[in-house]
Amino acid sequence: MNNKNISLRLIIMNFLEFAAWGAYLTSMGSFLARVGLGEKIWLFFAMQGIVSIFMPALIGIVADKWIPAQKTLSLCHLIAGITMIGAGIYAMKAGSAVQFGPLFTLYGISVAFFMPTIAIANSVAYSALEGAGKDPVKDFPPIRVFGTIGFICLMYFVNFMSNGEGLRYQHSFEQFIVSGVISLILCGYALTLPNCPCKTSSEGENLADALGLSAFKLFKDKQFAIFFIFSMLLGAALQVTNGYANTYITSFKDNPLFATAWGVNNANVIISLGQISETLCILLIPFFMKKFGIKNVMLIAMFAWVFRFGFFGLGNPGPGVWLFILSGIVYGMAFDFFNISGSLYVNENTDKGIRSSAQGLFMLMTNGLGASIGTWAAGKVVNALVFTPQEALRQAGASAADIAAAGNWSQAWYIFAGYSLVVAVLFAILFKDPAKKAARA
Repeated sequence: MNNKNISLRLIIMNFLEFAAWGAYLTSMGSFLARVGLGEKIWLFFAMQGIVSIFMPALIGIVADKWIPAQKTLSLCHLIAGITMIGAGIYAMKAGSAVQFGPLFTLYGISVAFFMPTIAIANSVAYSALEGAGKDPVKDFPPIRVFGTIGFICLMYFVNFMSNGEGLRYQHSFEQFIVSGVISLILCGYALTLPNCPCKTSSEGENLADALGLSAFKLFKDKQFAIFFIFSMLLGAALQVTNGYANTYITSFKDNPLFATAWGVNNANVIISLGQISETLCILLIPFFMKKFGIKNVMLIAMFAWVFRFGFFGLGNPGPGVWLFILSGIVYGMAFDFFNISGSLYVNENTDKGIRSSAQGLFMLMTNGLGASIGTWAAGKVVNALVFTPQEALRQAGASAADIAAAGNWSQAWYIFAGYSLVVAVLFAILFKDPAKKAARA
């Protein structure tokens, strides 16, 4: 392995990994609302959670036991890329007659193979860094920050690029095609990455070891069990703004007071402030982990979600745009201090033989069970407060301004903020700091 350029090679991997996601994640809701599938937005984002319940764990087992992680990463992106391009081509041909079934099926297959790649990419990076004699806790965050940069670059790309009809990619099917093409590029690139040896089988291993299910034994440890449960509870907040922020900001276009506001037509740029904040917060993780420990770092993330949702409820793309900016600033702490710190915690406290499986388990609890429950609940809240009353007025022939005014977005954001506050308080009470626990032992 060439140790000199390993960081650069992992930077490229992370850039492509999250660029593929950033091409559609924050703007898909706006496209779905435009083609009449607004009430189905939660299903598309819940699908990411549903597949994350089992796919990261299963793919993690494959990477641990049979196919080296870098080859598993390549295979997953091959399938994800082809089907995501298929979703874009279907939407292009269907035009204004997009049907839920075909689009959702192609999209669902794609995310089923994309979601595991987030954990697998982490495993590839950790393995390569350790093989090069580097410390993942210290050296991974500066590499991972380029994943966020890739995410931002594609957000800007789909925000400003327009198709032949003058429609921005963030509101059109092109976002899916762009994502699929990037996945195919990463499919090829992953094969050039350092080999991640699979765990060799031993005669004495039991059935759980043979099937790669040993990571689930972590639940026997009370500390890990509480950690995973709260990972699930906080994971419920992860996809809420990804699913609805663009649609929410764009909805102000029908309000005469904000119709000409710059932010209304550049929702992805406003949302990207959160990803820019991520790039800074990622670099702070090693310091915060060492200074405050996993409990306090995760507490910071939980309270940051409270402010993230609260600022959205109070803001608007006109005079209140500064509240959207504040929401973006705290998003970096809300997302990174939870996801990346949690991933590092799992890596540091599990055996090498089950690390990919353990990362898959972490994904299962956060982007799987947590995100599925969260997006389902968020969909119920938003549909009840926004889309259902708006659709009733639309059927009655009301004006666009009256329809827009019927959507009580602010109350929805406050409900999400209240939930995050309850989770944070319970976590502060129930979770024992690992460092303090070790000191007492």
